[in-house]
Order: sequence, then structure tokens, then C-alpha cells
Amino acid sequence: MSIHLFRFTISYLFILSLAGIFLALDTAGGCTNILVARGASADGSVMVTYSVDGVGVGNLHVIAGREEVDPEVKDAVEADWKGPTFRVVGYLNEHQLAIAETTWDGRPELKGKDGLSYSRLMFLALRRCKTARAAIAEIDRLTRTYGYSSSGETFCLADKNEAWIMDIIGKGPDEKGAVWVAARVPDDCITVSANMGRITTFPMDDPDNWMFSKDVVDFAVRKGFHDAKSGKPFSFRDAYHPGISAYYVRACASRVWSVYRRAAPGKNFSDDFFRGVDGAVEYPLFIKPDKKLSLHDVMQLMRDHFEGTAYDMTKGIDAGPFASPYRYRDLTWEVDKKQFGWQRPISTQQAACVWVTQSRSWLPDHIGGVFWFAPDDAYTSCFAPFYCGISSVPESYRNGRLDRFSWESAWWACSLVANYAYDRWSRVFPDIQAVQRSTEEKFLRMQPVVEETALRMARSGNAALEDYLTDYSNSCANQVFQKWKELAGQLLVKHNDGWLKDPGQMPRGIGYPEPWRRRVVKERGEDYRIGGQ
Repeated sequence: MSIHLFRFTISYLFILSLAGIFLALDTAGGCTNILVARGASADGSVMVTYSVDGVGVGNLHVIAGREEVDPEVKDAVEADWKGPTFRVVGYLNEHQLAIAETTWDGRPELKGKDGLSYSRLMFLALRRCKTARAAIAEIDRLTRTYGYSSSGETFCLADKNEAWIMDIIGKGPDEKGAVWVAARVPDDCITVSANMGRITTFPMDDPDNWMFSKDVVDFAVRKGFHDAKSGKPFSFRDAYHPGISAYYVRACASRVWSVYRRAAPGKNFSDDFFRGVDGAVEYPLFIKPDKKLSLHDVMQLMRDHFEGTAYDMTKGIDAGPFASPYRYRDLTWEVDKKQFGWQRPISTQQAACVWVTQSRSWLPDHIGGVFWFAPDDAYTSCFAPFYCGISSVPESYRNGRLDRFSWESAWWACSLVANYAYDRWSRVFPDIQAVQRSTEEKFLRMQPVVEETALRMARSGNAALEDYLTDYSNSCANQVFQKWKELAGQLLVKHNDGWLKDPGQMPRGIGYPEPWRRRVVKERGEDYRIGGQ
């Protein structure tokens, strides 16, 4: 653990700018998390993902830990913690605890007026706790002591042994605290959170696998959210997030479906639930994947536009002539007093960053925990590894600003490449994917080699281990930064002004795909017809 002392205000600003988010999430939900328990992963890792969706820049920071209490801390919440605080790399701490979240709002009357926000709860838990269970207990203690000011949230917590999913909501502006329920993901399963409360009914006599606030049911009864005399089992989501609109269900549950249908194709999950078919069965909280998921598999699950399904966003007139899977906001609109809405995929141009964590019990913490970070949208960006034992990240990963383009920012380099591809996807994306695949394959291939060296250093007590992991992580990040800056220029040259220019050749026109030309002929053929044929 690093012994640098940070003032709370600086540390807290760092964690808030972890992804550079100025929260302005669309009404169809923002973020997506996937939780993979150790028995569901190919190598025994516990993994969690986070697409941090909103209007903002995806920056990354390392927050140093401290061995002792800082006597100059004046903030009451900070001052009530007498133990050590831990180093945090992104959303992963030095003991391999990672925390992600998605927002689902819930009953508006339960949003607190004062108290701790969900982002600060995540920060405090990462700074103070070694395990997911301890983090859940600390979140509970903090909300009971200081209140909770955010709306409904789902936290996804992963440590080196367990994965937990936790739904939480406040008690309103006049009552301190929060009500919540948390479930341990079975060792051979995965789960997904996508801006819709995931836990409905649950057992109250299985403390090894389920935890909940003491008044989770009583509070709902007192407020009239649940009728205890009805004989109907208590459902957390029915009590605290009722009346979910049809489009909200489609935009959120469709992302759960898309992960499940890819991770377990043999189970043939139906699209009926997110389409709002009467009597449709909801997607289960946990599923066992058809095969154990590798790190690469999980990265790819975070790259999804419903490809290969009836909802494939690269198909249809809305994809334009070049099969773009991106739909610009607003997501809903009205024509002739009828309501319509775009599909809401896991991969979105509004992603500030996307990350995947590995937590591995068989390795020392500083080697076992890896924060795989991709600035901007993972579909057009690249995951680079940052070990939780590092002391710094490159300046290019820390300095993005939404209001100012910079060639010295990794986020802007990745965003520039992505924006160049959006409206000419079928022509440009293959060039991006080639660089992405070769770069990530190199990092994945190098991982066991780097860790073998790091493990030897750890066993011998080599004091240079932190520098070794820092240098390697930063070299990977710098490779992504340089490659994406070069890629931006290469794309501009190759596809400049609508031409296609292969190396060593003159530019040539390739026009529009035939299906698109046929659409034009069907709608406006007489305007473009040549001659009298």
C-alpha cells in the first residue's frame, strides 16, 4: 500500500472524475454491468464490467492509499474511519475489490434530500473494504449514519472469491437511510444489470447467499408499497420500482437478453419479455453460461448492437447506407401522435469508458487484480491492462476534457476514431477492428508472461515489483494511445472525401451499397432516372 496522504477533497474529486462523467443519462437508462462468478469463468477469475454511459470524458486515475488517519481531515464521513484506506485504480482497489453500478431511479418520492450519493458510497467502500461482503456492510452502515441522496441503484461487487449484486434505494427526504437487498452470484453463474432493478422475490433465511436491510419489508408495508396481508410474496422491485414503462423495459431488459443469448445460446432465451408480450417470463437473475467465459469473451460481450438478431442495428433504413449501428439522441420520438423508440444496445456512442476487472484468488493481490480499461466506446476502442499494484497511469489517460479537443488525450484519440466511423460504419469499422484485435490479442498473449515475472519478483520480495507493473501497464496504455492517434490519420487518408485510397494506389470511388441504391430508386427513382428508358 502506498503511504501518500491525500486530502479527502482531492481524492473525492478524483473518484468523481474517474470516468469524467457529468451525469446526463438518457431516459432509457445509462450503464451496463456483467458479473461473472469464478466458476463461470475459464480461468477462475471473478469479473465485473461497466459501460459508463453519459455525457462525459473517460479519464482514469490512481488514488493512493494511506496507512494512518490524516489528522487534518475535517469531513465527518472521512473522519469516522480509523483504519487504513486502500489504493484504488479506476474502480478496483489493491485487495482486488471492484464495484460497478447502474441507475434505475425507482420511486421518485424515495430520493433523499441530503446524504451520500451512490458514487461516494462506491468510493468509500473501495477505500475501506477488502471484500464484497464487507463493502455491502459498509454501504449499509454509511447510509444509516449519513443518509442516502441518490435514486435507485444496482451495485455489482466482485472480489477475488465472490460476486454480489445489490439493489438499493433511499427512504425519502425526511427519513435517513436506505433499503436494499443483495444476492451472491452462484459460483457457476453470471448476471447482468442494465438500469432496471434486478431482484424481485428472495429468501430471508439464507444469510450465506442473501443479505438485506432489516426493514426492507417493514418499510414497504409502512409506506403502502406492499400489502403484507395479500399473501403475495414480497418483491423488492415491485415495491420500490413499480410502473416501469414499456419502452424502459425494452431499452433495459433487451441488454440483459442480449448478454444471455450470447453467453448461453443453447437456452434460446425469448425476446418476449423485453418486447412486452403479455404473460412473458422475465429473464432469470442468474444463468449458467453454455461454456465458461474467458476474459476475451467478456470483453466481446460488452461489444454488442444486437448483431445477428431481428434487432440487429446494422440492418434496415435506420442504419443508413453504410450499416451504422448507432442512433443519435433522443431515443424516443413521435410521428402523427404515435410513439417510437430506437433500440438501446450495450455499446453506445455515449460511453465515456468501458472496463472489465479480473480478481484472482491464487495470485498476490497486486498481480491478481487487473483493471482492463477502454476509453470511449469499447466497440471502437481498445482494452489495456492496469494492474491494481501500480502507482500511476499515463498523463494521456488522465487529462481529457469534454469542452476541449486535445491530441494529448487518449479519450479524444479514441473518440475521434469512433466518430469518423459512425456514419460510414461498413467501410471504416473493419480497419478499426483489425487494429483493435491485434492490439488486444498481444496484451492477452503477454499477460501470463508478465505475471510469471511479477510472481517471481513477489516471491523474492523484490522492491521493484510496483515499478515493473506500473511500467508494463503504462506501456500498454501508451501503445493504445499512439495506435489510435495514428489510426485517426490513416482513416482520414484512406476514406477521405468519400473515396477509398489503398496504399500505393489512386483514390477510387465505391459509391453506395446496392440495397441502398434500390431504396433510392424506389423512393425517388424518377428524380434520378437518366434518359427515357
